[in-house]
Amino acid sequence: MNPQRQALFYGLAAVLCWSTVASAFKLSLRYLTPAQLLFYAALVSIVVLFSVLLVQGKVNQLLKLKKRELAIPFTLGLINPFLYYLVLFKAYELLPAQQAQPLNYTWAITLTLLSIPLLRQKVTSGEILAVIVSYLGVVVISTRGDLLAMQFDNPVGVGLALLSTVFWSLYWIFNTRSSCDPVIGLFLNFLFGLPFILLYLLATEGLRVPSLPGLAGAAYVGLFEMGITFVFWLKALKLSINTARIANLIFISPFLSLVFIYLLVGEEILPSTFVGLLLIILGLTIQRTMRKTDRVT
Repeated sequence: MNPQRQALFYGLAAVLCWSTVASAFKLSLRYLTPAQLLFYAALVSIVVLFSVLLVQGKVNQLLKLKKRELAIPFTLGLINPFLYYLVLFKAYELLPAQQAQPLNYTWAITLTLLSIPLLRQKVTSGEILAVIVSYLGVVVISTRGDLLAMQFDNPVGVGLALLSTVFWSLYWIFNTRSSCDPVIGLFLNFLFGLPFILLYLLATEGLRVPSLPGLAGAAYVGLFEMGITFVFWLKALKLSINTARIANLIFISPFLSLVFIYLLVGEEILPSTFVGLLLIILGLTIQRTMRKTDRVT
């Protein structure tokens, strides 16, 4: 198999895995609280990522890191997994999966907005259009298509879903300062984030062993949302001759996710969800197109 076909294989595998996680979140939250799901999923993720480091022969590289190089991964661990997933899972607890998933997908737009004050980047008229179009999609989804009434289905849930995009964007902005290998960095984020998760869980609910379905759900989330899928995606980008071709595969994920939500969770997919998702994807497409135009000019 040539490198481009291998890249396509790994890229599609990553997209398929990510397309199932919204359903996995919703099903797991039937048996676990958001904090419990985060704790047990993070434990699985740490084991999975360390196993990947063993296979890749990077454990020695991990052990050679100096104390000053651990400062950024430690700080990032507070954002991801602790704050990001805690807020995201709470949003999924409050909202139908078909609403939470597309709303979380607007993180790239949030990243653009946060880059203005934090990275002092200038925003173009095209990017402003992308923001307007994407957040129009958010309003369509959140109001179930009833734009005139402007009555949000669950304002708290919508707010948490959008807040999760802020934490995810901050994670990627601050992650640019890290010099760690991506897999090592992610492993350290979860390793350092786990104590925060545990302390929060002990302070709010206490630690107890959940039911078998809950543990199975957490294991699935830890393996495919927080662990091996990230490695698949990195592998795809590394092998691909044309990274843009692989990166565009990610647009398949939210639509495929709706199929799994319908089949596995049993939610009837509303027309407003599909229309809102199309607007969000259109906004992201406008954003990408404008970035390419800026690079050319």
